[in-house]
Amino acid sequence: MAKAAPAEQLKLLDLQGLDARLKALANRRRVLENDPRIKDLEAALSVANGELGAAKVAVHDAEASLKRAEDDVEQVTARIARDEARLNSGTGLSKDLVALQKDIASLNKRKSDLEDVELEVLERLETLRERQAAQQRIVDDIQGSFGSIRAELDQELAAVDAEAAEVGARRSEFAAGLDAGMLAVYEKTLARRGVGAARLFHGTSEASGMKLSPGDLAEITAAPADDIVFCPDSGAILVRSDEWA
Repeated sequence: MAKAAPAEQLKLLDLQGLDARLKALANRRRVLENDPRIKDLEAALSVANGELGAAKVAVHDAEASLKRAEDDVEQVTARIARDEARLNSGTGLSKDLVALQKDIASLNKRKSDLEDVELEVLERLETLRERQAAQQRIVDDIQGSFGSIRAELDQELAAVDAEAAEVGARRSEFAAGLDAGMLAVYEKTLARRGVGAARLFHGTSEASGMKLSPGDLAEITAAPADDIVFCPDSGAILVRSDEWA
């Protein structure tokens, strides 16, 4: 059985306190890294970006439709101008001039219809651009919230890391002064059980929170003071003291 002086075993409680703090800090870091607000915002941003992308495509398509409508109006306008120039010149047969007048009238009707289409597309485009702008504001707001929360979490993580580094340094310095054999047993127990050492206080193991059975308590109490004993429930080292009996 591993052994260490009772005074040396008492130091394990201080070491356990430092390890407990390091564990708490590690848990805090995990909580911060998995802040549900980040996941919620990431999901919302994904949806918002998808809707923004769809809005941009709709605007692009409407702009293309407007360009086609403008080109159609421009072509008809140019043809009307050519026909009117021929008509105004007065050259040609009478029947040709009459046919030209009819053609111009038809083209003006066509131009009016195309201008109506152009106006309709323009109005639709304005609506789509407003929708795109509104969706862009939504994306910007989510990104702003994401940035604020990320900055807040980064600040908290930095504080956690700074404290963990400070506690870790104290822990290393403190552990270096302990009995090597006892420390090895403690480290192995900590790795396997999650708790390295705890008090045996008035018959109760503070590692498990359970009161020891009369048989286990009698066996541990009867063990030499320099024996390293273990909690039968948690497996942690039980640190004994006459004051706690």
